[in-house]
Amino acid sequence: MGEFTLELNEDQKQVRDWLHGFAADVMRPAAAEWDEREETPWPIIQEAAKIGIYSLDFYAQQFFDPTGLGIPMAMEELFWGDAGIALSIVGTGLAAVGVLANGTEEQIGTWVPQMYGDANDVKVAAFCSSEPDAGSDVASMRTRAVYDEAKDEWVLNGTKTWATNGGIANVHVVVAVVDAELGSKGHASFIVPPNTPGLSQGQKFQKHGIRASHTAEVVLEDVRVPGHCLLGGKDKLDERLARAREKAKAGGERVKNAAMATFEASRPAVGAMAVGTARAAYEVALDYARTRVQFGRPIIENQGVAFQLADMATQIDAARLLVWRASWMATAGKPFTAAEGSMSKLYASEVAKKVTAQAIQILGGNGYTREYPVERMHRDAAIYTIFEGTSEIQRMVISRALAK
Repeated sequence: MGEFTLELNEDQKQVRDWLHGFAADVMRPAAAEWDEREETPWPIIQEAAKIGIYSLDFYAQQFFDPTGLGIPMAMEELFWGDAGIALSIVGTGLAAVGVLANGTEEQIGTWVPQMYGDANDVKVAAFCSSEPDAGSDVASMRTRAVYDEAKDEWVLNGTKTWATNGGIANVHVVVAVVDAELGSKGHASFIVPPNTPGLSQGQKFQKHGIRASHTAEVVLEDVRVPGHCLLGGKDKLDERLARAREKAKAGGERVKNAAMATFEASRPAVGAMAVGTARAAYEVALDYARTRVQFGRPIIENQGVAFQLADMATQIDAARLLVWRASWMATAGKPFTAAEGSMSKLYASEVAKKVTAQAIQILGGNGYTREYPVERMHRDAAIYTIFEGTSEIQRMVISRALAK
């Protein structure tokens, strides 16, 4: 039996320290500016590209870390730097993963490099799934893809929303309905190449937090893409739809659970983002409590403050351990029979909201101003309980697992 350890190996420590240095030296000094500008921080993305952080190779190396800790470790350090800038750096990865998971080797080789560009001409990509009436309820998706056999083209119509990099992306990956009767199993993913007619940016959202990350609607009006832009190819789609129809006849619940399992696997990464933001706010609060003197002594010597910090540290560690467990399970191929992926995302996101709020309280009036970063961190933390499945959805998934 192999030795059990929670200690990062030397390679992992080197990567962690490298990311931490970039987050501290490049991201943090620019965080307030780009939050105020509410624009994509292209110069920061370019800096990340120059040193290899903004690249497919880097994320692939972390994804294939045999311990499963590469991705959560990277997410924690980058989001410790700043959540908005970090999401601008990692947002392309959502689209890249969509192609890597469903595309052919030819599609991967053709489109993923175009998502990133290079250090001299960086590009971004967008993954477009959510819709105005279909967020957590993916079965309600209305965007349609119809095959024009005569031209070997797919025609896409609909509106996507909450798309990171939507409209400014070089490559868009769009999830659309090809067979409405199959619910989420009747969906397919399509590449929309650069400058394809009919795709346009709709509303750009003015957000509460993560404001350095571009979020917008993507409007698809008779968007025609070649047949080879269907991820996986039509033969594979036809086979999958046929299997789904047979499973639906045998019992629809199995089809639904299979779709839910796909979402489960990606949630620990969001939990790691939340841990990074929570840790950042905690560290600011801790430093402040050690140096802020009231009534003749540092406020950390007051039990009311000290106990809050103790709870914050404990909750952050607990959240990280849940994220690491789920990440290890996913890499080891162990099923989330107790919804461990949702557990990690739920707890970490709730901890981020709570810890950032407590940090503001410890800083008092200073914490409420933009002169200190904790108010921005608190605004950023709100997203973790919403995207990639709300906290309510996570509780629903967990409770259903418990009821089996």
